[in-house]
Amino acid sequence: MANQTTHVSYADAGVDTTEGARAVDAIKAAVAATSRPEVIGGLGGFGSLFSMKAFKDMEDPVLVSGTDGVGTKLAIAQLLDRHDTVGEDLVAMCVDDVVPVGAEPLFFLDYVAVGKLKAQQVAQIVGGIAEGCRKSGCALVGGEMAEHPGVMDPRDYDLAGFVVGVVDRPKMIGPHKVKAGDVILGLPSSGIHSNGYSLVRKVAIEGKSVAELNEPLEELGGESLADAVLRPTTIYAGGLVRALAAGAPLHAMAHITGGGVTENLNRALPADVDAAVARGGDVGPAWEMPPVIPYVVRAAGLTLDEAYRTFNMGVGMSLICDPDDVDEVCEKLVAEGFSPFEMGTCTPGSGKVVYNDEH
Repeated sequence: MANQTTHVSYADAGVDTTEGARAVDAIKAAVAATSRPEVIGGLGGFGSLFSMKAFKDMEDPVLVSGTDGVGTKLAIAQLLDRHDTVGEDLVAMCVDDVVPVGAEPLFFLDYVAVGKLKAQQVAQIVGGIAEGCRKSGCALVGGEMAEHPGVMDPRDYDLAGFVVGVVDRPKMIGPHKVKAGDVILGLPSSGIHSNGYSLVRKVAIEGKSVAELNEPLEELGGESLADAVLRPTTIYAGGLVRALAAGAPLHAMAHITGGGVTENLNRALPADVDAAVARGGDVGPAWEMPPVIPYVVRAAGLTLDEAYRTFNMGVGMSLICDPDDVDEVCEKLVAEGFSPFEMGTCTPGSGKVVYNDEH
């Protein structure tokens, strides 16, 4: 018979729905562990449900949303076949972008795109996402796994995350509260976090074997380059939300991500105030930082200005408060497991970050 149709199943086209079902089963327990009382139902619905009744006593509840990915760090995780921490990076990049206005992260959704779906690998990735949600106090309420044969390499995957938080408008913090004379505090980063990895990959990863990347290095204090660059991004949101609830009198926060200190701390400033940061000479700042950062900075031959515009330089979150409140703020931060340090002060200016070695 002419024009006879050949049977082609979805599996023949490269999409394994059976493996997809295994992946969903594998992540159910991890997702359930992040649940909050406001979550209605569980996985399986077309939309995720979250009750806002608990926030009815707020004077003017404002929803705060954020979205982000992990970027080139995923390529290094794939090279090393280590997938259990990149989910934490994904959550951190989202929840720590909403907390600077004082918002509490409520719920999180993820999007996992893979070339070839492997249930165990997806379970590791989503397990990391669930751990990040647990640390930040938000619920993982849903997501999407998409298999893209012929579009993505079978070994590749990409991640995107979405978070919604809430803050009572009269309690919002930000540039409108900052004034000259305020003190700038820093919270230590765990490492490079999740920004600058295209540069990290080029100068520190390319040309090395997996065995070389797993060798301990004296320059990294005995840690391997693999461990140092895949160390998950610190999640600050949970502890900061609790510190604010305990009455920490903060004026503003800045999440130090892409663009480094220079292009993030300024986002916490009003137009007539500068952030005068005590930057040390050579590569190092006036505070301690994880050794992987100067390692990469030197490997790339970056100037100080380039380094502070690319990496977090040991500061994952900057906080601004009145000088009379520094002791109280630090006490509440320490109670949440943070180790705050002073970065500088706010001075009259034009909304820029300036450094003590520039004059």
